[in-house]
Amino acid sequence: MIFEDLQTTPTASELLDTAFSRAARAGRAKHGVEAQQSMLQTSSNVLSDNLQHVVRNWPDFETMDPFYYELADALVGVDDLRQHLSEVSWAGRKTHELGREYIGRLPKGDADAAKKIRKQGFARMGSVMNEVADDLDAISEARDTLKTLPDIDPDAPTIAIAGYPNVGKTAFVNAVTRANNETAAYPFTTTGINVGHVERDHIRYQIVDTPGLLDRPDEEQNEIESQAKSALDHVADLVFFFYDPSETCGYMLEDQESLRAEVEATIEAPMITVCSKADLSQDIEAEHYMTIPSETDGEIVGERPETVLDAAIEALDVDIELPFEE
Repeated sequence: MIFEDLQTTPTASELLDTAFSRAARAGRAKHGVEAQQSMLQTSSNVLSDNLQHVVRNWPDFETMDPFYYELADALVGVDDLRQHLSEVSWAGRKTHELGREYIGRLPKGDADAAKKIRKQGFARMGSVMNEVADDLDAISEARDTLKTLPDIDPDAPTIAIAGYPNVGKTAFVNAVTRANNETAAYPFTTTGINVGHVERDHIRYQIVDTPGLLDRPDEEQNEIESQAKSALDHVADLVFFFYDPSETCGYMLEDQESLRAEVEATIEAPMITVCSKADLSQDIEAEHYMTIPSETDGEIVGERPETVLDAAIEALDVDIELPFEE
């Protein structure tokens, strides 16, 4: 996942403390004007290098996959983040320029005068850091938020699972992926996202259960959740919509049908309708009628989860790209 390697963003105070403490050590190794010059050079280098590293640490949003771009925009605001990064980049250039400027002002042979000029240079660098303190804090918050995004490969064939809570989505993912299941923090809901993986014919498929996004009506979602849902349109190659016509999930069939229409309007990928509790009711028109063994004490009615998954994989019709094929 492109955000997982983002390093911790230091605060302005931490950078100043590091820069000035290293400058003090550098100054103690020399004498007179040369000591003041070394202190200015060291502090300037530490600040400039670290500030530019903060900016370079971030991926290029222009070339980022649309899936992650939209999630980042939903959570932290890409334009706002770019502005914060721009301010920090400016501060990196400015502290470098200040180091050169004040080194150039140092008099020859007058250590006391050189010390005063060095202090002036430190004060200017401190002012620059104070200007971007809020920007560094905002970048740090954005980094902490985006590192928690689920690890979804936008290039992998992906099946998204939709439907109201308690219709068997998570049980299905657990059944077909077994121990390959992953649950990660989901910053735009209060629950977790389930990402399962299966392999067929040397192709790895993702199965994504998205609680909070594809399991309730649009009017119950906030702006962040709505935008995050639209991001799924970039990654989903096929959508399973799970119905529970028995309504034991706690939701009326009419409401489930309304949710299906909303999901279909949001996600352009083909949709397959699954009756997920066929042992309890089959009172819905669906492509597949399924019973999940772990969810019933009775007879298995209709298809098993593995059979339904195989039908979806066949519908995706993904080919392996061989290097010698054009």
